[in-house]
Amino acid sequence: MLRRLVAGLGALALVAEAAVLVLVHLVLGRTTANQSMSVAGSDPDVMSKATYGLGAAIGAFLLLTAALLATAALRDHPPGRIARPVLVAAAVTHGVLGALAVGLVGWGAFAATMAVFCLIVLTLTLYADRAAPAAPGKGLRPTIP
Repeated sequence: MLRRLVAGLGALALVAEAAVLVLVHLVLGRTTANQSMSVAGSDPDVMSKATYGLGAAIGAFLLLTAALLATAALRDHPPGRIARPVLVAAAVTHGVLGALAVGLVGWGAFAATMAVFCLIVLTLTLYADRAAPAAPGKGLRPTIP
């Protein structure tokens, strides 16, 4: 029951985070395009389109991760061989973003990022006992002739 709850909450948190990050990138891209801002002579149109593209890529990655967590929650089955590395990559990404967020945005953003990080890692660890196959001969009682 706890595994399903944690995976479901993680999926919901990732969907909300994807929506917020896509919205932030849309605002940043539009601001860059409207003000014709340039950094070291870079083309403002390229910068705004790159911001839109990055927002779409981050949103797609977070939605993929949310779908994998939701699948694990609905089936109550551990993430597969493809899902586990994606979830680990998402956890590492959240760890790095949390470290950056505390300096750039503040402790509130750090706490939110670390909460999602904890949900992803907790999902991976709660399903770890079911994902690892038992070694041959383990758990068998010796027979007495």
